[in-house]
Amino acid sequence: MKEIKITLRNPKNFEDQINYYIELEDSNFHQRWLEALKKNLHNKLHFEKNYCWMGFADSPRDIDYLCCAINNAIFQINCFNSQNEWAVAGLKPYLIDDYFSRDVVIGNNLELNHEPMNRLHRYFEDLQGEIKSLSPYYRLADYETKWAIRQLNDLCHELESWTLSNRKKHTAPEWQRPSQITTFLNAPRYNLQDSDYELFLKNRYDRELGGVYLHWAQIGKTHLEVFRDEQGKDIDAVVCSSITCLQYYSGEFDIEWGRDVVDNGTHPWHSKEQSAFREWLKRNNIDYDDSKLSFGFIKLGQVNLEKSFGTVDFAEILKKLSSHLDIYQIHADGVTGTFDYVWSDDNYKQMQIDFLRPGYDWSKNNA
Repeated sequence: MKEIKITLRNPKNFEDQINYYIELEDSNFHQRWLEALKKNLHNKLHFEKNYCWMGFADSPRDIDYLCCAINNAIFQINCFNSQNEWAVAGLKPYLIDDYFSRDVVIGNNLELNHEPMNRLHRYFEDLQGEIKSLSPYYRLADYETKWAIRQLNDLCHELESWTLSNRKKHTAPEWQRPSQITTFLNAPRYNLQDSDYELFLKNRYDRELGGVYLHWAQIGKTHLEVFRDEQGKDIDAVVCSSITCLQYYSGEFDIEWGRDVVDNGTHPWHSKEQSAFREWLKRNNIDYDDSKLSFGFIKLGQVNLEKSFGTVDFAEILKKLSSHLDIYQIHADGVTGTFDYVWSDDNYKQMQIDFLRPGYDWSKNNA
């Protein structure tokens, strides 16, 4: 069994480091995925530290920081709009008349207000477009505006996750839902093979503490996300067009750092939602057992919690992680990637723009 070692450090004290260990499952797909990860490390791809730790209520990237970052991204987009670059190209002006703050995002009982988050995601969809059909607004945008457009999506998901975990911290701390998104800028993507899709049926929507899952390496909503967003209403042609089934894998991964949530487990609310989801699919003539529709998560492996943290207790693991929210190194089958920077560095934004510039140029030149 292959093992991946992750070295975390305290962002306030780089000498304070801990390791955790991932035991990778053994199959042809898992070996191909591992080779993709090793290529990312070998080629020194930029690891996204500003979109990594989701739902950690004690993170310095809290609601005030995230709302400020969203407003800065909106300001950049509106500034580009005021230069009339889009109007010169015959596009309607795209001005975002919105402002995000704690009072806008959080409602009664610390609940998330979904409407402003839906607006934010709509701005991103309008300006970015789809992966195979980029928006003309995105194609014409300059480097900083392209970067700001992308931030709308990332910050939307990060803010939703933080708000949900913050509420749980105050009402049911054992049910906070922290997770880790491990992605690289410009990571190569590879087509899933027909046999790979069977792995969706093997795991379905189970999420286990320390479970390591394939990252969803494409833009678009899943069936489950649409089911939740539409609150179980039947889908029409417009809604259906926004649904994407996974076509690709990359050497990227997500980790569940919340307590186990599995179907037919000890949590009736999850089983109830899964049952309603299956009924919704059936009502809309969608086959839940069609593996090509990628219902669920492909599990890559499992963190050895006892070896990594000396405990399997969720609260103790969360406490250790919360003070070490910076991935410094990833060691995978003889290849090591070192990421000696943090998202709060003064030059971090420019570092990302410089790395993304070839893709930005391509999108403009191939309009």
